[in-house]
Amino acid sequence: MPIHDQGYRRYGGERAPLGRAWQVIARAGIRSIVSKRAFIALMLFAWAPFLVRAVQMYASANFQQAAFLAPKGETFRQFLDQQGVFVFFVTIWVGAGLIANDRRANALHLYLSKPLTSAEYIAGKMAILFLFLVFVTWAPAMGLLLVQAIFAGSFTFIRNNAYLLPAITLFSLAQVLLAATSMLALSSLSRSSRFVGVMYAGLMFFTAALFQALRGITGTSRFAWLSPGDSLEQVGDAIFRLQPRYDLAPSIAAIAVFVIIAGSVVILARRVKGVEIVT
Repeated sequence: MPIHDQGYRRYGGERAPLGRAWQVIARAGIRSIVSKRAFIALMLFAWAPFLVRAVQMYASANFQQAAFLAPKGETFRQFLDQQGVFVFFVTIWVGAGLIANDRRANALHLYLSKPLTSAEYIAGKMAILFLFLVFVTWAPAMGLLLVQAIFAGSFTFIRNNAYLLPAITLFSLAQVLLAATSMLALSSLSRSSRFVGVMYAGLMFFTAALFQALRGITGTSRFAWLSPGDSLEQVGDAIFRLQPRYDLAPSIAAIAVFVIIAGSVVILARRVKGVEIVT
């Protein structure tokens, strides 16, 4: 079969604008994850607390005997605390293999050999985990505010508690960023998604156990900054204008959370790099 020389031809397709390559990674990753029925079941189960709280709000708005179930500002803080369990499982399920699987398949260098920067690659992977975590934190919490207004027939509660809108957003963002950045940093350190999941669980449980041990020995909870989860809880109490649960300044807890996020970003910047090919 003869091979005809086509010669040089100009590219006839469209050039994608710079800075949008991360969207391709995000879309592909999201489609891959939502195709798994078990994960969809987990996401639906993560909304079970929302349904319970919605029923309580309906009862308090329509039955005088259930007035004690009426929501308060603290209700939304407690709800986001409950969602922390689902944040943990979704983070491991979605995030453990986001970079580790690419490293195992030696696909990381292939990604970065394209017109794709390291920042775009990280942003694409981050967007995948960020989306699903927002779906189990900020989205249901805001949904509860809307449900309360619908059942009450007015926006009185929201007007009287206007701080809840920025509080829910800020605390949800802290939850999501802490989980997403730390998980991606761990995922960039290994080729095994299972090992990454174990490392993430170990980090959360070991630091919490260390804090509780020091608390029992010293009789003070000032070492809460050692535990990312407990530091986040202290920050959340301050954001929602509640009495802090630990003997630790909320500013110190916020610094501890920021250091973990910043450290994770530094690790990602060092571990996700393109390879210069010299010809």
